[in-house]
Parts: sequence; C-alpha cells; structure tokens
Amino acid sequence: MGYETVIYAVEQGVARVTLNRPDRLNSFTEQMHREVAEALDMADADETVRALLLTGSGRGFCAGQDLNDRAVSPGGEAVDLGDTVERFWSPLIRRLATRDKPVVCAVNGVAAGAGANVALACDIVIAARSAKFIQSFANIGLIPDSGGTWVLPRLVGQARALGLALTAEPLPAEKAEDWGLIWKCVDDDALEEQSMALASRLAAGPTRGLAATKHAIRGALLNDLQTELDHERDLMRNLGQSSDYREGVAAFMEKRQPSFGGR
Repeated sequence: MGYETVIYAVEQGVARVTLNRPDRLNSFTEQMHREVAEALDMADADETVRALLLTGSGRGFCAGQDLNDRAVSPGGEAVDLGDTVERFWSPLIRRLATRDKPVVCAVNGVAAGAGANVALACDIVIAARSAKFIQSFANIGLIPDSGGTWVLPRLVGQARALGLALTAEPLPAEKAEDWGLIWKCVDDDALEEQSMALASRLAAGPTRGLAATKHAIRGALLNDLQTELDHERDLMRNLGQSSDYREGVAAFMEKRQPSFGGR
C-alpha cells in the first residue's frame, strides 16, 4: 500500500499489520505511528476484515519509541514527552484495546518499553519462545507509559508489576505465560503458523459476540459485581437476537460447522 514502515496484507479475513523497521527493532517514529493508524483505518473500512494480527519483522517485535526521533542531550532543550504520549501512544493503545474486531499479537522477538505495552493492549498475545518483554523505562528515568501502569498490575499483580517496572529486567516469554502476562508461548518456528491460525479462527467466528465479550471483560475491571451482572444481561438480550446466535444454535442442533456472518 505504499507504506515505508508497515506491511499491510489481508488474508482469510485477517488484516495482518507488520511493523517493518527491522534495522531499528521496529521502534516507532512519527511516520510509523501515522502509517499504523492508516493501516488500522483500512482494516476498519474493509468489510472482509474480521480480525487483526499485529507482528514485527526481523528479530524483534518492537523496541518502543525510537529515541533518535526525539533526540535530547544533557543541557539541551527539554522534550515534551507528554505531547508524544497524548498524540501518538495513547490513541494507539485505545484503538487496539477498544476496537470491535479481535486483535491477536504475535511477538516474534524483544518487546521493550512502549513496544511491550502495545502488545499487551491486544486481546490475545502469542510469543515466540525466544521473545522477551522488557519494561525498559526505568533505564532512562521514565514510567511505563502506553497503558503499562494500568495493565501490568491487573495481569500479574502489584508485586510483579513493580518488579518489572523498577528493575527493567527482561521477562522471558515462557515465564510471561506462566505469570499470565500473555496467552501462550510457542516454539519460534511455530509462531507464524499458530498466530495466523488463531486470527483466522477468530475471523471466522461470531465476531459480534466476540466483540461484546472483549468489551465486557475489559470493562469489568472497573465495575462492581452488580453493575457487571446488569451489563451481561443487556448484552445477552442484544446478542440473543443476532443472526450469529441463531446460526450457532442451528449448527449445534444439526451437528454441522456454523457459518457466522458477524451479524
């Protein structure tokens, strides 16, 4: 599609967005932010796209912010990092976390700084066994942005979140799976096949119901039990009138594979 920092392709109902600055471990520049946003716009506008797969090219998934893109030196003029977060990182995290179409992230190597938290903003994270997650902000005197301070304690608890954030120690993919930070760790040579198979499976599923499930689970983190029970009631009332529900029940009764349309 004429992108310089992103590869965009659609296959089997899956929009595959590949971060493509392998010489810089796919670290983000303003250009990459703009091109990722454009790729997500394309996926949203394409009615054939029913799931998203995010990954990186080369030996890493994403090293976060390219510091050369906002270089600062001792004694030099200060950089407004809040502006960078507000204009680029926060909108990306919101978009990944709240989009209706399921989002799978295939972490093919190091995921560091904001790159780690971009991965964790996705719905399901599969990582190669050689991959590592690093909250590297402490090494340069910053906090885990891009949702890091919100998602880490919710996924692994406060003690482990603080350990990861304060020490910036790499967390191997296998331990990330054990801790519940990610869904699954797989052998390196199986990552591409398994992540695409999962994304294709979600794309072929009842995507309206999957979207409701995603939003309900994410929203439940902020709700009390009674509020969430009421929310579940309302969602079930709505989904019970969907074509996908009728198709799912019919397929079950007829002992066949369902053909969902996302309606």
